[in-house]
Amino acid sequence: MRLSVTSSIFLLLMLICSTPIAQPIAKIKKSDLRKDVLIKTDSGNLILRLKDETPIHRDNFIKLVKSHYYNGIAFHRVIAGFMIQAGDEKTKPKADSTRFLKSYTLPAEISTDFFHKKGMLAAARMGDNVNPKRESSGVQFYIVQGKAFNDKSLDSVETYRLNGRKIPAAQREVYKTLGGAPHLDQTYTIFGELVSGFDVLDKIAQTKTSGRTGGDKPLVDIRIRKVKMIHRNE
Repeated sequence: MRLSVTSSIFLLLMLICSTPIAQPIAKIKKSDLRKDVLIKTDSGNLILRLKDETPIHRDNFIKLVKSHYYNGIAFHRVIAGFMIQAGDEKTKPKADSTRFLKSYTLPAEISTDFFHKKGMLAAARMGDNVNPKRESSGVQFYIVQGKAFNDKSLDSVETYRLNGRKIPAAQREVYKTLGGAPHLDQTYTIFGELVSGFDVLDKIAQTKTSGRTGGDKPLVDIRIRKVKMIHRNE
C-alpha cells in the first residue's frame, strides 16, 4: 500500500463536494428492490447487491442508476490496497456546469452488522469536523479493495484507529483472509457489496495514479460506461 492508513482516511474524507447536483427524480418499482446493479467500466463489469437494511441509500442509488447519472463518470480517486471512488459529475466528458443544481446529502445509516471487508460499497462523505452527523454524499461512493491483516495489525487498528473498540472474532477472520479496511468501520454508511467482478476491482485499484499530491487520480481515465438494474442470479 503506497499510503499510510491515516493518509488514506484523510484523502477519502476530502470529498469533492463542490459539484451541485439535483436529487434524482426517477421512480422506484418494487421489482427494482429484487435486482442487482451492473456497472460496466473500461476495465470490466462489476455487479453490486444493495442492502435492504439501508433503504435511504439503497433507494437513492437506484434512482441515480435509473436516471443514468453514473453513465460516463470516471473513477476520480484510486488508492491501491484501500478503495476506488467515483460519483463526481465533473468527471464526465464535456460536463456542463451550467446545469448543476443544488447539492444534497443523505442521513447516515451506519450499521454495526456491516463492516469494510473487500468489495463493500459505501457512501463517501465529508469529515467529522464539518459533518458531525456523518451524513453521506448523495452521489459519491467507494468500493473497498483493502488488504489482508494479521492479528497483530488488527490489534493495532483496534488500539489506534478504533479507540479500543474490539473487532468481532468473525470479522477478524474475514479481515485476515479476504481483507478490507477495518479502520473505517462504523464511521461510514455501507449500503451494498460486490457479488461479481473482484478481479475488475483489483484491476482498477492497481492502475497508476497521480499519487497523494495529485489527489490519487488515475493517469488514464477509467470510466463507467453504463449502469443498469439487472435480474439477480440467486
